[in-house]
Amino acid sequence: MNESFIKIKGLEGELKISHKKRDFGLTVSTKELVFQKPHVNYHIKLEHIVSITPFELPLGARSIRFNSDRSSGTETVNLDPGLSHYRLHVSEAVLHNRSGIYTLGTSQFILPIMDNLLLAISKYGGLNAIV
Repeated sequence: MNESFIKIKGLEGELKISHKKRDFGLTVSTKELVFQKPHVNYHIKLEHIVSITPFELPLGARSIRFNSDRSSGTETVNLDPGLSHYRLHVSEAVLHNRSGIYTLGTSQFILPIMDNLLLAISKYGGLNAIV
């Protein structure tokens, strides 16, 4: 686990499953999903998840770069070709970094999610698969 992770404080609901790797972590409770990266946590209430769809990596992709609408910052995200990636569309999220806690509006996240985590998110978030 990366020592630059900010400790999760005040996790809502009962902890169900947590998965940590060197550069990211995912924690699922009965009420929320927490996505951890070095120096930042994103808290997403399960009730704020609008949709989860598979995300196909482009051929030869190694990273994705995006620009935030609210700032001029850029963030590089490394995609792990060994894990399935999913696009989460959320109506609200809370960003917790070393400068403070900020509420984000509608956002999208592309995350590597293991099957057991995906099942927990759908079960406790009340999400149903559409075939």
